[in-house]
Amino acid sequence: MNTIRHSSDHPYAASCGNRDPFAHRFGVSLPRDLARAGGGMTWTDFVEAYAPTAGPVRLSSWTEMRRTAGLPEFEATLGIDDRISSTRIEAAGPIAALTAILYDAGYGVEILSFHQRAVAVGLATFVLCERAGRCQWAFAIHSDHTESALRAIIAGANMLGNSTIRRSEQV
Repeated sequence: MNTIRHSSDHPYAASCGNRDPFAHRFGVSLPRDLARAGGGMTWTDFVEAYAPTAGPVRLSSWTEMRRTAGLPEFEATLGIDDRISSTRIEAAGPIAALTAILYDAGYGVEILSFHQRAVAVGLATFVLCERAGRCQWAFAIHSDHTESALRAIIAGANMLGNSTIRRSEQV
C-alpha cells in the first residue's frame, strides 16, 4: 500500500521552516542537507542555483551497450566549450562511466551524496558533488532515471568547474 504524505507531514519539513521549494512544488521534500541550503528560496531561485542548464560541459549523446559478459560499455559525446569529443568506456554503471569521462576531460567530480525522488513529471536526482575541496549540490528532473542522474552530475560539474562560484553558494 502506498501512502501519500503532504510536505508538512514530512519529518524534515519543520527543519527547513516548511519553506522547502521542492516540497511546495512537488509534495516531496528535498534531501535534508540540501533543504538546509535551499530552504526559503523561491522555485525560480532554487532552479537557478542548483540546476543550471548552461555551462562549459554539455552531454550531447549517451548510449549504453549491454554485453552478455563483463562490464557494460558506455559511449558519450561531450561538448566542452567549443570542443566536441566522443568517448567509449567500460564501467559498472552510467554514473561511474560519466564521472570517469568527466575526470578525463578535466571536470572530475566525486559524488558525495546521491538521492532520487519520484515526482509527477519523472524522477528528480540530487547530487552533492565535490571537486578540489569544494562541494556543490545540483539537481535535474527527467522522465528517465539515468538521464536524470546524468543531467544532475553535469550540472554539478559545470558549477564546480566555474571559478566564479561564490563561497555562499557552496555547502
